[in-house]
Amino acid sequence: MARNEENRGRGRRRDRDEDQQDEIVDKLVHINRVAKTVKGGRNFQFAALVVAGDQKGRVGFGQGKAREVPEAIRKATEEAKKNMVRVPLREGRTLHHDSPGRHGAGKVVLRAAPPGTGVIAGGPMRAVLETLGVQDVVAKSTGTSNPYNMIRATFDALKHQKSPRAIAAKRGMKVADLVNRRNDGASAPEALES
Repeated sequence: MARNEENRGRGRRRDRDEDQQDEIVDKLVHINRVAKTVKGGRNFQFAALVVAGDQKGRVGFGQGKAREVPEAIRKATEEAKKNMVRVPLREGRTLHHDSPGRHGAGKVVLRAAPPGTGVIAGGPMRAVLETLGVQDVVAKSTGTSNPYNMIRATFDALKHQKSPRAIAAKRGMKVADLVNRRNDGASAPEALES
């Protein structure tokens, strides 16, 4: 009897894992053909860069290399699903604050945006933000256009995102006090103008 219940529990866990896998969206960002010159001629390989996310605040990226394109994409997708990170979102639609990111020559700036703005970003950054589940954001790349460095710079910017709850816990404050202080600081310049 206990064994049957245990097996049922395993089945449910397996179903839940499969449901999570089904919800993950992946996007192919870049494919690069690499040639290695050898004695008999050239050997071709393909390198794929893939971004995967659940569109609810988790995202990751991965790279894969193989002799065939589908195999390279499969490897990259598996790595992206393994390396997913959680990013706090405000109201599930935008970032909490502006943040710069950098990796090598890749420089990006991510800015929170009001509702209805949409995803204003180009190339690899757009793929990351869409799979993350951000609906309103303005992003600008000021460095290299190399997709590998752009994605790593975007992840660096996302890594610096902090939610008011995390900051309040760190400072030993209540979230309401922290948010009120932020709102008071925003209204101070208006008071000076009038």
